[in-house]
Amino acid sequence: MPKLPNVKGKQLLKILQRIGYALDHTQGSHHVLRHSNGKKITIPIHRNKEIPKGTLLGILTDLDISKEELVILLKKKK
Repeated sequence: MPKLPNVKGKQLLKILQRIGYALDHTQGSHHVLRHSNGKKITIPIHRNKEIPKGTLLGILTDLDISKEELVILLKKKK
């Protein structure tokens, strides 16, 4: 099992937009995204800081994405 990568909020925002999530609204420094299936996820974007590991794990759990899938998505750049 790969180690959880360091991911910045803007990176994760771009990845989620590539897999079908669209920006619904922002609330301060938190961006709320929605998928066409109704799922909603909130991403913290605090300047250029990395998302804390626990927060990232929670987001991945809510998205039903494994660490391996995240690594693959990070390597794919459009």
